[in-house]
Amino acid sequence: MQSTTEDRTLLPEHRAEIAELCAFLDRTPQAAEPALLRGPDGSTRTLPPEVYEALMVVVRALSEGKAVTVAPVNTTLTTQEAADVLGVSRPTLVKILDEGGVPFSRPGRHRRVLLADVLAYKENRRTRRSRGLDRLTELTEDAGLYDN
Repeated sequence: MQSTTEDRTLLPEHRAEIAELCAFLDRTPQAAEPALLRGPDGSTRTLPPEVYEALMVVVRALSEGKAVTVAPVNTTLTTQEAADVLGVSRPTLVKILDEGGVPFSRPGRHRRVLLADVLAYKENRRTRRSRGLDRLTELTEDAGLYDN
């Protein structure tokens, strides 16, 4: 068992078993009782909800044939890694940093950003876009453009 906080990339090597597990989890109603983890020695532990949710995300991604990287939230990223998380080019990320959109540090010559800050920016951007689309839909409905 690995007990380090280093990044860990998981590949979908056991696709059939993962697909069965995903189907089982999708069929299982969300219970009021917490999920349990059974160890190799038969002992059980209650899973905190955030751990259960993380496992669900991992199982679903692996069942879709995607690789999954698990990394601590305080991970420091390079500008290229942060750009990859946001799905933008590195120059676009640098512009976001320079405009104050995401805090960064410069321990040497290169900028570094915290994964938590990048994820917060990504969520904020998603929320702003969603609100903008809702507003656009509202304006379009008010203008009667959906009546055709």
